[in-house]
Amino acid sequence: MALRHAVLAALLDGEYSGYQLAKAFDIGVANFWHALPQQLYAELTKLEKDGLVTGRQVVQETRPNKRLFRVTDAGLAELEQFAATASKPSFIRDDLLVKVQAADRVGIEPLIEQLEERAAAAEAKVELFGKLLRQMRGETDEEEFLRRGERIGPYLTCLRGLAFEQDNRNWCLRIAAILRERRTHHARR
Repeated sequence: MALRHAVLAALLDGEYSGYQLAKAFDIGVANFWHALPQQLYAELTKLEKDGLVTGRQVVQETRPNKRLFRVTDAGLAELEQFAATASKPSFIRDDLLVKVQAADRVGIEPLIEQLEERAAAAEAKVELFGKLLRQMRGETDEEEFLRRGERIGPYLTCLRGLAFEQDNRNWCLRIAAILRERRTHHARR
């Protein structure tokens, strides 16, 4: 997947400025695609040049003018083609896992600390995803929303983000506990 597809998908809900797109990425898209704001601005420029998005200038009296972008029919066709192609399996590439792999040969105190920090960060994201999911479905319960909700794509990706962060949190806490137990057991020897 290219950044272009993630940007096109993020723009499906309407017009966004580059700033709004960056915020949308931070909140919703970041659970499956990370991009820096400058990457998003550069991608918007490329997408507009390729005719996949269109931008319009909005004049603001008290602030600098801004451009709002929306997906064109060609952009929708690009997304349609992307959705029809086979996806590659995902893989994990995480420096924390390299550190855990080396746990038998390196000091584990910093590793336990990093695992606990990662668990805390994952817990914060779990709370954020829970809040986002509640906002998306409003007063509707989840099963009803999934059956009849108007736009469920963002909800479904948010569910994946939630599950990922819950698993991340649980794994980090478990590994930290195992390493603490091993440290205690080896100290008694």
